[in-house]
Amino acid sequence: MKRRDFLKRTSLASTALLLPKFLSGFNLIDEAIATGKKLVIIQLSGGNDGLNTIVPFRNDVYYQKRPSLAHQKSNLIGITDEIGFHESLIAHSNLYNNGELCIINNVGYPNPNRSHFRSTDIWHTASDADQYLQSGWIGRYLDASKSKSLDAIEVDDTLSLLMKGSKTDGIATKNPNIFYRTTQAPYFKKVVSHHDDAHLNEHNLGYLYKTMVTASSSAKYIYETSKTYTSKTTYPNNEFSKQLKQVAQFINSGLQTKVYYASLGGFDTHANQANKQKRLLKVYDEAMEAFIKDLKQEDSFKDTLILTFSEFGRRVQQNAANGTDHGTANQVFLIGSQLKKQGFYNPMANLSNLDSIGDLKYDIDFREIYTSVLNNWLDIDAKKVMHKSFKGLNIV
Repeated sequence: MKRRDFLKRTSLASTALLLPKFLSGFNLIDEAIATGKKLVIIQLSGGNDGLNTIVPFRNDVYYQKRPSLAHQKSNLIGITDEIGFHESLIAHSNLYNNGELCIINNVGYPNPNRSHFRSTDIWHTASDADQYLQSGWIGRYLDASKSKSLDAIEVDDTLSLLMKGSKTDGIATKNPNIFYRTTQAPYFKKVVSHHDDAHLNEHNLGYLYKTMVTASSSAKYIYETSKTYTSKTTYPNNEFSKQLKQVAQFINSGLQTKVYYASLGGFDTHANQANKQKRLLKVYDEAMEAFIKDLKQEDSFKDTLILTFSEFGRRVQQNAANGTDHGTANQVFLIGSQLKKQGFYNPMANLSNLDSIGDLKYDIDFREIYTSVLNNWLDIDAKKVMHKSFKGLNIV
């Protein structure tokens, strides 16, 4: 049985592969408070409609293709004489005006896949459309940089492929207190107390116990470090805001973690899109506003880069249900105070030059963005992480 298949079939495989307290003597954590750059990755899951997020309100084709979904200029937050933010993106318009937002238009990849699951895997692994990788680009970053599991945290109950490496996986946890208390449960002490060296030499069991030891030390360190900071910022009362509040607590407490991942779902707007997207973008925007305020109050924003993506955009032509179907190219947002390029990185998509089924053509391969982040923000040679060579962009 393969290692990952084995883990998937155990009850210990989801959040952390938990372990009793008596193994906490295996000190796998550097106790010194770490400083340095942080990367926060946010996914708008389901395929956010980028064309109604950054809106070309002077484009006749836009209104022809979307007779009931197109936004009017009067409802938008102006960016230029031709383009505006969706009305829900008030905080992002302020970031734009402050020079803290870069909007990268027409991002995609060759031979795009319109399946949520497959396209998400492609974005998470940085693979080609016809290539199936078993490790995520952040997981491979952990491997290449010889980082520890706690150097990448997903604020969720389960770990995404994005965070899984060949040698080292990130950690998934929503609540460091619950994470730590669970590792102290007598049940886990009983389970692990029955192991012996022979078991540890078995490939699957050896990996399992090693991961459990790592989880135990990580849980204690994460809990004891993160509890030293209490946010003074008021966040909206929703699950996505709770995720970002937790990330802010991790960062502001001095946790050594380098990469965080959170997501907001619901963007698969096949029907009645206008109200759904308005609500979701409001949730996203207001949570981000609180999160960035929290970081700025503790002077952590200057060392934080935020990357927001969606696994694909939507079809240019609206459908009969006042929604949009799965499309291709989309925007990526980069947010930070150390951006080399602010505003728009490249022009809006040409709506008069669509592909054979009416989707946007991509200009920028998303892996060029990853390459830039790896080389210039996470300070590692991207060639050690990516399976192909990409030129990168001069943004960070």
